[in-house]
Amino acid sequence: MGGTRRVAVVGAGMVGLATAWFLQERGAEVTVLDREGVGAGASWGNAGWLTPAIATPLPEPAVLRYGARAVLSSSSPVYVPPTADPRLARFVAGFLRHSTDGRWRTAMHALLPVNEHALDAFEHLGAHGVEAGVRDAEPFIAAYSRAGDVQGLLDEFAHIEHAGGHVEHELIGGDAARALEPSLSGAVQAAVLIHGQRFLNPVEYVASLASAVRARGAQIVTGAEVLELEDLGGAGVRVETTGPGAGTVDAVVVATGAWLGDLVSPFGVQHVVQAGRGYSFSVAADHVPAGPVYLPAARVALTPLGDRVRVAGMMEFRRPDAPLDPRRIRAIVESARPLLRGVDLDDRQDEWVGSRPCTADGLPLVGRTESERVFVAGGHGMWGITLGPVTGQLLAEQVLTGRTPPALTPFDPLRRLRWAPRRARRVSAAQAS
Repeated sequence: MGGTRRVAVVGAGMVGLATAWFLQERGAEVTVLDREGVGAGASWGNAGWLTPAIATPLPEPAVLRYGARAVLSSSSPVYVPPTADPRLARFVAGFLRHSTDGRWRTAMHALLPVNEHALDAFEHLGAHGVEAGVRDAEPFIAAYSRAGDVQGLLDEFAHIEHAGGHVEHELIGGDAARALEPSLSGAVQAAVLIHGQRFLNPVEYVASLASAVRARGAQIVTGAEVLELEDLGGAGVRVETTGPGAGTVDAVVVATGAWLGDLVSPFGVQHVVQAGRGYSFSVAADHVPAGPVYLPAARVALTPLGDRVRVAGMMEFRRPDAPLDPRRIRAIVESARPLLRGVDLDDRQDEWVGSRPCTADGLPLVGRTESERVFVAGGHGMWGITLGPVTGQLLAEQVLTGRTPPALTPFDPLRRLRWAPRRARRVSAAQAS
């Protein structure tokens, strides 16, 4: 693959655009294809946190403590609606099997090398033409209404550090938290300050990244839904679309988020990529926070974006194209309201639901498929913004040199599921060549 120069990237979110940028840096001619537009998916309405110190596998032992009654409640931070969907059932079964201490530690070890370099990748982009700002998250406050509940987060930090990571933090009381952040109410009894993290406006940043990709000569083709990829052997990969952008290229990177499996399952990728849907909206506040505010008990994130505050939260395992569920918005509002003051949670704008691409083992799918010309970049769960640039940096090296960076090895899209046998499939002569 050292001769690869024409690469199509399918997906114009953070992961796809970052991959395109780093492919260009290595000399590739890139076309980006997207059925909607730049940042139209999960990149649009998320919290915009860059928090590699706390980027952990989504399947965790705490999930098992929720119990079936909790996850079936529409007000629960983690919600699995009753369904007969066999794909979702398969995902949930695998997710639960990976929600153990041992498997969490294994996955955490795998994430540490990319977490370590995540912010470096943003600095590299900023030094080479991506103009949107990245701000220091000082302060970054995790606030609690009951002082004893802080121990859950401190235990999580201890597990991260036991796995080899490090979270710089300090514990403070409610009065100290309100002195730092006046939008916290008198109900806050304790808080944890997390240091060394950053945040951004995801809409502005992804648009700036797209501009930098275009400035380097790439086409970003919208209205181009990719229907099929065909490995033609030495002749490259044929890309079939509903609109513009069809043709043949030397390699393809699929970065379509929760829809990723639709294109890459014919190339041996058998992991279910499930939509873990998150909700957000923006509100006015008497005092816009200086940095991110996290309400861990409710799993609610607040981020200052201009003169408003983005409020985001929830993890809902549903079809990615299901309509917004207003009960989930109400659940965010009612869980956050007691801990905030001067924040008008009833005057909401930009109500949104988007689909994070989640895997059962909590690790992304990044790397080569059974075809040496078709690659995958996705499945980051809640960490697509944080890990998008470092993913693109590492994957560009693999696409254009044929070498797999060691940090990508645990994310092999062809890795076997620990809880189910891999399905056998036939590979055409063209794909095997």
